Amino acid sequence: MFRIFAVLAIFVCQTLGASAQNPAGPITAKSGMVVCVSPPAAEVGVKILKKGGTAVDAAVAVAFAEAVTHPQAGNIGGGGFMLVYPGDSREPVFFDYRERAPLKISADTLAQEKDMLNHRAVGVPGTVRGMELAHKKFGKLPWKDLLLPAVKLAEEGFLIEKSLASALNSYVARSKSFAGFQKYFAKPDGTKWQEKDRLVQKDLAITLNAIATQGAEGFYAGKVAELIVAEMARGKGLITLEDLKAYEAKERQPLHSSYRGYDIIGSPPVSSGGTAIIEMLNILENYDLKKMGRWSPEANHLIIESMRRAFRDRAEFLGDPDFNTINPELITKSYGKKLAGQIDLSKATPSLSLAGNIDVQKESKQTTHFSIVDASGMAVSNTYTLEETFGSRIVVDGAGFLLNNEMGDFNTKPGVTNTYGRIGTKPNLIQPGKRMLSSMSPTIVAQNGHAVLVTGSPGGRTIINTTLNVILNVIDFDMDVQAAVNAPRSHQQWLPDTVSFERSSNPEFLSMIESLKKMGHTIKWENSQGDAHSIWIDPKSHLRYAGVDTRIEGKGAGY
Repeated sequence: MFRIFAVLAIFVCQTLGASAQNPAGPITAKSGMVVCVSPPAAEVGVKILKKGGTAVDAAVAVAFAEAVTHPQAGNIGGGGFMLVYPGDSREPVFFDYRERAPLKISADTLAQEKDMLNHRAVGVPGTVRGMELAHKKFGKLPWKDLLLPAVKLAEEGFLIEKSLASALNSYVARSKSFAGFQKYFAKPDGTKWQEKDRLVQKDLAITLNAIATQGAEGFYAGKVAELIVAEMARGKGLITLEDLKAYEAKERQPLHSSYRGYDIIGSPPVSSGGTAIIEMLNILENYDLKKMGRWSPEANHLIIESMRRAFRDRAEFLGDPDFNTINPELITKSYGKKLAGQIDLSKATPSLSLAGNIDVQKESKQTTHFSIVDASGMAVSNTYTLEETFGSRIVVDGAGFLLNNEMGDFNTKPGVTNTYGRIGTKPNLIQPGKRMLSSMSPTIVAQNGHAVLVTGSPGGRTIINTTLNVILNVIDFDMDVQAAVNAPRSHQQWLPDTVSFERSSNPEFLSMIESLKKMGHTIKWENSQGDAHSIWIDPKSHLRYAGVDTRIEGKGAGY
């Protein structure tokens, strides 16, 4: 099924005895594989696997390493989700470490905020608790051993990649009013960052060492917690010691479905990703996409229409399951077939015609994903975030880490849903202690009791559709995992009523775009969508194939 095609040269690493660049296609490994945006973090992860660590051990090490080496999104001041497929006939587990709203907040607290780059936009961080919870259930190596590589990277520094140098220069220039950001991320001599410069983060090393030696309590209590609260006080933020003490990561049951003979294991609410992806797959299963062809207007029209309907339902029904009853019909085959029957095969459906009881008013992103598979077949799909690039741009003084601005993922203006994409429906309104709705979609596809595809992406609401694109490319269109990751992506989110595509010079692709326009789709172009670091595990040979996404930076490391 999977053919290895030549692709453009990409920076990847194959560790089958020795490291080497491999521009020829997906890189392979016999035992363990780590694929992520940060090359130093990938190396940390594969070393943990070689020491006998589980995929979860490696995930913990990669997550903390990326808090150092990929500060745009890697974090201890944010939150996210980890999906674990243990193998050995054990049930998959989903760890929800999404941020929570502070206890001293109300539904309209942020309604008048012009942006979310302030202390009031910070949600209670969940990453450290989430990593600890996953490690307690599936870890094998000592916790401290998983943290020390990140401590070393922060204490001694590391040589930065071109993408990080560019991001630092850009955000230092536009963040003059953020004293902490300037203190910790402006180059000490005042010049611009260059590729191969060394970034040293001494205060972050001290914080990470506290977590290494004390566990999550080294973050949620004691000196680090006091520094967080002091930072909140400086900017009139809302997080208190009580918020930090009360924060809990949750172990939830993943969503399960099937698609063309494969098992789909997806993210449950408060992620909207699993619900939306399963709903879209249930619609598309009613059509022979493979026969139509990847760049046919017929297939892409159906993909767009499935996206439109899933995102419409996302707006009405989804939010924190601890505060809402989630409609179980959304992921049923019968509901997917019903929606499929409503699609006009010849023309686009106007999004507003699907609004129903959602009152739509007319008006005149940074996350990171990594995938890991260990020698036993345990697979981890992890997506975590600070929300925007470098989050709120607020650094906890004395602790050296960035805080999120996730409160903007709530529906901050109750009742206000508009054609520009703002959603104001009840399930995702702000409430004290509530988790904000997320699009993060760590996903695992399995067959006959074994994981075969581990995928996910950053990108705000585009995360869901980036992940869908990768799944369809592999299952319906017979692409190898690297080709599936490389292929141009599409996105439709109900409102605004437009379809975005990554650019391609492929004549068949360009012809498809013109046909979609004639069908009534409004097309816009995006230079880049997502960063879907994925792994394919061949069900016959059990070789691991890395799909490294170089839209930002990327590396696959295996053995």
